[in-house]
Amino acid sequence: MTLTSVLLPTTVVGSYPVVKGSGLFARMDPLKHAVEVAVADQIGAGIDIISDGQVRGDMIRAFTSHLPGIRGSSVVGKVQPAARPITLADTKYALSRHPKVKGILTGPSTLAHGLSIETPFYRNKDELVLDIAQALAVEANYLQDAGVALIQVDEPIFSTGAANLAVGREAVNAIAGRLRVPASLHVCGNLGNVIDDVLRINVAAFDFEFANNPGNLEVLSEKDLGGRMIGYGCVDSADPGVESIETIKKRLEAGIDVFSPDTMLVDPDCGLRMQTRDAALGKLKNMVVATGEVRAEHTG
Repeated sequence: MTLTSVLLPTTVVGSYPVVKGSGLFARMDPLKHAVEVAVADQIGAGIDIISDGQVRGDMIRAFTSHLPGIRGSSVVGKVQPAARPITLADTKYALSRHPKVKGILTGPSTLAHGLSIETPFYRNKDELVLDIAQALAVEANYLQDAGVALIQVDEPIFSTGAANLAVGREAVNAIAGRLRVPASLHVCGNLGNVIDDVLRINVAAFDFEFANNPGNLEVLSEKDLGGRMIGYGCVDSADPGVESIETIKKRLEAGIDVFSPDTMLVDPDCGLRMQTRDAALGKLKNMVVATGEVRAEHTG
């Protein structure tokens, strides 16, 4: 899978601090300015593969509020695809500003575990997960047709032990298997208890956190990837402090001790939504500089 022409391409997991606009246009779409800021900051920081900033709500409601069969946090009927695209407009805006953009979906298992079942249509969350996957596959197709470089499925629930990983695997495969563009799976947290199950999922890339969870390096090897790419989280998304360039370089070198640099995508551990704009931008800028210096050391 080749996403860019550079070694160690930089990207983001997705979310960015929300910077709302003001004035008449902001009344019409109060979050349009936030999308513009998120996109501009990522480009300004030098990120190779950007996102739309995921500024339109939390990762659950941003999707479930659009799916028929779901009302609030309750499942009240059979879940169906949204009547119209959910993330397409913001993704298209990002594509109008930058050639490489990733589409992002909150995964079926994570969405299902954020909902309560209040209908006899589903006996359990496992059945719900599979219908959500079918709905998200439609959204993924919209993003693919728009021209995204890859589509990332976010499944933070996988590392918690709360999800049925066999069903989760089937659900992610149902989305990824229909795509012409590469699919990536993001799982944050400690992977020690779930890594074998996660690696069985049929995606072109995995995205894990290694800054806040350096122990994840101990449960993975280049061989485990089976030729797939690894999104290498080297910036701590939970820490409000901006890591130094040297700190990030050391984390990257620790990753290169395990993975070949031509299999690595460089990014933060997770989304940066909960940080201040200054902190988020500072983290991305230092990550890009650190990556550039490490890239130079590993380019013939």
